[in-house]
Amino acid sequence: MTPCIRRAAALLLLLFFALLANALRVQVIEADALDSNPANRRPAISRYAQPRGDILAGGKPVTGSEDTGEQLRFERTYADGPLYAPVTGYASQTYGVSLLEEAEDALLSGADPALARLPFLGGGARPPGGNVVTGIRPSMQRAAFEGLDGRRGAVAALEPATGRVLALVSSPSYDPGVLSGTGKRVRDAWAELTADDASPMLNRAIRQTYPPGSSFKIVTAAAALEAGVVAEAEAPTRTPEPYTLPGTATTLPNEAAGCRNASLAYAVQWSCNTVMAELGVRVGLAGMLDAVAAFGFNDGSLRIPSQVTRSNFDADMTEDQLALSSIGQFDTKATPLQMAMVAAAVANGGEVMRPHLVDRVTEADGDLVPRAAQRTRPSVHRTAMSPSTAQVMRRLMVAVVEEGTGHNAAIEGATVGGKTGTAQHGVGNAGTPYAWFIAWAQADDAARPAVAVAVVVEDASAYREGISGDRIAAPIARKVMEAALKG
Repeated sequence: MTPCIRRAAALLLLLFFALLANALRVQVIEADALDSNPANRRPAISRYAQPRGDILAGGKPVTGSEDTGEQLRFERTYADGPLYAPVTGYASQTYGVSLLEEAEDALLSGADPALARLPFLGGGARPPGGNVVTGIRPSMQRAAFEGLDGRRGAVAALEPATGRVLALVSSPSYDPGVLSGTGKRVRDAWAELTADDASPMLNRAIRQTYPPGSSFKIVTAAAALEAGVVAEAEAPTRTPEPYTLPGTATTLPNEAAGCRNASLAYAVQWSCNTVMAELGVRVGLAGMLDAVAAFGFNDGSLRIPSQVTRSNFDADMTEDQLALSSIGQFDTKATPLQMAMVAAAVANGGEVMRPHLVDRVTEADGDLVPRAAQRTRPSVHRTAMSPSTAQVMRRLMVAVVEEGTGHNAAIEGATVGGKTGTAQHGVGNAGTPYAWFIAWAQADDAARPAVAVAVVVEDASAYREGISGDRIAAPIARKVMEAALKG
């Protein structure tokens, strides 16, 4: 009997170690593969077993969660979905996450280790999702949204002294709530949105680049002052009219009168192509590359925390191409956020503060999350120009609004500086020009500017350089700045 018991015990011991080995294989060696297996529903079930944390604007949630009673229990909901879609993005059980929902997904879903102050027991239960508090001002967001009125375009507004993103609007927009769940309804909504020629899910404020046209002349003017190409803004620049692009027989036209030998101040005020193109060539390619980099161009690393598409200024050009690039044409492209940063640099004494959409992140109960980035601290992103150059550029931009092409941006009780732009595009410039306006505003009783804004309207009717920006884009900028000044 004893040998039989020994053999049975040995077999049981062998089976025990086999079970341990199998558990090790499943729980350690193959854990990642099993977790990522599409047939494994447990991660999804766990992810949607509790409400998602909220995104806040103006101190109030613009998102929520709905208990569906289904296996994937909680679906994302959105208040004023189209208004805030360029900020929030979508959180879909079928199509994943985008924009801020993606950038802060770990925190919102409760998976961020910073949310677990004590080890959680109970089969991998997550702590409640945290909240993301943005700096978006609802009054400014709505002013921008209603100003665009469904036309293709975008608005980006910043607080110059801190880099806080105050408004971020893309039009036309969409309701991210239609993508939240699963099933045919969600698939049909996705198919309709992705097939729409107007690209409503494209965030034009940070993910689309446009030729900035004459609004870019602010960069070129600052570059000319910084390089010493222009010593006095009111002095004649010795620029001809007509101006022949270097190495070509092509002449560059002006829509404004009086541009021959005009001063930099006059050229900015009335948007003289010939003066600004010639000054860009005098600064030279190396100098212009240094200048645009100082404003944030050619930087593909910017995140707010959503990724921002790189704004472009070519690094290899002939002089005729440089001339066109210096007036915001040729291959020069910029996001509306980048052009808001240009205006903010002038308003903030030459410093470009790092733009940020998130002010702070909190636990579900409102306590700050105990991590280094719990509260965003303002930081300098770039130094675009010296304070003395910024002071000159402020004066020139104010003249644009008070005496030049940007009078539709004027606000009673405030100093406003701006620059209009009309950007040609398409084969042979056959496309309807884009209307631009960049600006900053400071209340008369305030110590510093409250807001910098950039507006682009794609489907604008344009009749002459600078005027379409004033007629189409400047009124939108004015409404956004008025909302900012009201506090």
